Amino acid sequence: MARWCDIEAAEPELARAARDLFDRNKHKVLATLRRDGSPRLSGIETEFTDGEVWLGMMSDSRKARDLRRDPRLALHTAVVMPSDDPSGWPGDAKLAGRAEEVSDPSVLARFAEGDSTPDFHLFRVDITELVVTRVGEPADHLVIDSWHEGRGRRQVTRR
Repeated sequence: MARWCDIEAAEPELARAARDLFDRNKHKVLATLRRDGSPRLSGIETEFTDGEVWLGMMSDSRKARDLRRDPRLALHTAVVMPSDDPSGWPGDAKLAGRAEEVSDPSVLARFAEGDSTPDFHLFRVDITELVVTRVGEPADHLVIDSWHEGRGRRQVTRR
């Protein structure tokens, strides 16, 4: 699995495009797996810091419990269409991987926003897939640019 900095080093153009899309909005959509295996979608904020993708969540939240039980996840940009005109759509980005809970007090303190007794869960994401989708030029097709662990980068178009 890859850290964010590994993808930035291997595929800087794709990483930059994905990061620009993730940074457009504060809130993203996180997919986790419930105990019965069905998907759960939750809103979440993320941080791209120190070459990692970080997920922080309230103590004992359902999404934190999901990730503690089964670390598989998907994260998607929450892109709002500016209108019904697809030419105004900036594209979207998604990544998939596994969450690793971080309990190191010094790392938690960096994310605690001044709280001396932080009570939250912090996860670092090991990435297995990164995908950026956008409308091509001319706007008659989609361009899907992806990186997958073990396969590398690939770009396809769909009409």
